[in-house]
Amino acid sequence: MKGNEKLLAIFNQRLADELTAINQYMVHSEMCSNWGYVKLHSAIEMQTMDEMHHAEWLIQRIIYLGGSPEVPKLNLVKIGKTVLEMITNDQNAEIMGLIAYNAAIKLAHEVSDEGSADLLTRILRTEEEHVDWAEIQRAQIDQMGIENYLANQSETEVRK
Repeated sequence: MKGNEKLLAIFNQRLADELTAINQYMVHSEMCSNWGYVKLHSAIEMQTMDEMHHAEWLIQRIIYLGGSPEVPKLNLVKIGKTVLEMITNDQNAEIMGLIAYNAAIKLAHEVSDEGSADLLTRILRTEEEHVDWAEIQRAQIDQMGIENYLANQSETEVRK
């Protein structure tokens, strides 16, 4: 099937966003693991997996529409030096993603590509969950302080 050229270009832009997020989240997740923040590591790792699925779905759709996925293209990866910087950087990227996905959904409707609109809406919903998660983390940090928040992210091992 031959897809709309503008929509294919948008799909490749969103693919670059997702591939960038995978790299950024993977590094953040492993940094948290290294620091002993097991719960935070797991939560960010789950988001990394979500972004991998998004990239896979975008690649599938680009190919279906007769395009070529531009997988070497990445945006600037913003690695935080602290947990708060990580959460903030990830949240900012997700908010930009919401704007971009909403614009892509609008274009898909304009060119009467409801299959693409459905896929983009499915991805958008997950991205909204990521923004909500980041907002909750930042609220917890504000309410309990970074030290207490980080203590809650650690998991103590029981040694026998």
